[in-house]
Amino acid sequence: MIALAATGLLALTACGNDATPAPGSALSGRTFLSTSVLENGKPRTPATKVRLQFTTDGRMSWDAGCNSSETSVSTADNRLTLGSEITSTAMGCLGPAAGADKWIGGVLGAKPAWKLDGDKLVVSTDSTTISLVDKQTAEPAAALDGTKWALSTIVAGQTASHPAGSEKAWLTLNGDRVTGSTGCNEFQGVVANAPGKLTFGELATTRRACKGDAAKLESLLLNGLKGELTYRIDGSVLSLRNSGGGLDFTALR
Repeated sequence: MIALAATGLLALTACGNDATPAPGSALSGRTFLSTSVLENGKPRTPATKVRLQFTTDGRMSWDAGCNSSETSVSTADNRLTLGSEITSTAMGCLGPAAGADKWIGGVLGAKPAWKLDGDKLVVSTDSTTISLVDKQTAEPAAALDGTKWALSTIVAGQTASHPAGSEKAWLTLNGDRVTGSTGCNEFQGVVANAPGKLTFGELATTRRACKGDAAKLESLLLNGLKGELTYRIDGSVLSLRNSGGGLDFTALR
């Protein structure tokens, strides 16, 4: 289980006063994904993927494969200057991702230079160069209809889980019809599509007996596909939400 709530502060403090937000920056409202990460001219080891997101209200969030952090940011003088109050999620990071939070925090805390050329962004310090591309270019949004969406995450309140066998569950939307699999049984039904909302009718399933983890997964999925849900597509991820939680799916391209 992974706690999503921001529960702690990183041991990273920008020098001086809080950064002055710059909502008019060319970076505002954009998300960038790394294409290469170099340290002293060589690829960083272990290999690292970086995400930088700049909001329209002058804040930035980032991650390097594990925890996500956020603070205010100034982009003046082509430098990224972080605010002093930095919040972070508190997941335990294992393997290659274990040191990624401290590393990216150090890079961004050093007031790196930035240069934007169209959809390409370069963030650099004396020793580190991170090349990134706008997420809309790197991961164009998948189509809602006609895409096979594989279940990736089940969200309940502030907790996200990846149940055993979830990769076998999927759904496909075509107009007012939905078909799919719970990983044990196939299902089909009707769905109404309005801007930003999907309303599922009762789903009919096959009658195969499901046991253990497969039965638990089927119950979670079918209960998650009930009634009106808001939806959002971010690149290859489809997120369905209601007041109690929701489901995340990944497009199988």
